[in-house]
Amino acid sequence: MQMCVDPNGLSGLNWWLCYLTTNTHISFYLSFGTVLALIFLCAPVVMILGFAGALARRSTLFPLRIFGQIYTSMVRGVPDIVFFMFVPIAMDQAIEAMRHKIKCPEVTEPIFRGNDFVVCTAAKMPLSATDQWVHEIYGFCLALVAFAIVFGAFAANNLHGALNAVPKNQLETARAYGMSEKQVFWRIHLPQMWRYALPGLSNLWMILIKATPLLFLLGVEDAVYWAGSLGAAKTSFYSFPHGDWRIWYFAALLIFYLGLTSVSERFFAWLTLKVTKEHDRAVSNISKQVTA
Repeated sequence: MQMCVDPNGLSGLNWWLCYLTTNTHISFYLSFGTVLALIFLCAPVVMILGFAGALARRSTLFPLRIFGQIYTSMVRGVPDIVFFMFVPIAMDQAIEAMRHKIKCPEVTEPIFRGNDFVVCTAAKMPLSATDQWVHEIYGFCLALVAFAIVFGAFAANNLHGALNAVPKNQLETARAYGMSEKQVFWRIHLPQMWRYALPGLSNLWMILIKATPLLFLLGVEDAVYWAGSLGAAKTSFYSFPHGDWRIWYFAALLIFYLGLTSVSERFFAWLTLKVTKEHDRAVSNISKQVTA
């Protein structure tokens, strides 16, 4: 806006209007979208990895079963922050190392030189000349993979326990009626599993929400980053000098996260009730078939 050209001549409502519509504040507002994007993009990937890990642990193939056990046990046994820091760095270096071999075959010097990781300029990912939004999306994707791997292991453990919790007599009854193992799994085992899985999955969802501030540690400019940056005291060097206002910015984050968790609790309460009714109806139908 034209009146915001000279902030020193502003006061009252006009000062606040210009202050809250600066480019950095717009980035702050958009960062809430980054948090939501991480959560809703991560959730389906977590479920895919969770089912893959759970089914791998139940596999009759020994190598696959061991892989599933190692995946869930290793990730659950190591502090989350280690994986959040390790996975993006390892993936970034692996991608750049492969690009280095392809794009710069003439370079014979080793990539790892002591504590330094050195690749040719053409192998950088993304290239230094690319737009800033490309760097941001690339960093976000690496963070997304890290979150998915960690929470996928927790989901796998939860789903594995839920599959084991389904009463064996229901499965035996289905087999007695001539169902194949595939039919038993898709028609009986999997639908009945959700009743036992939902409490753990709802807790995992809440933990995922609370873990999103770790994006700041992964180099992604999320809401926590901007809250700390914008709220810190500004001197007359800045266009809009002010004191330490971080408490107000973090209060906004508090309201955002409380609102998000409140909506999530209501959704999972409704979903649990729906799944429980479906479960009871299915059990009743099986009982009627057995007694008929």
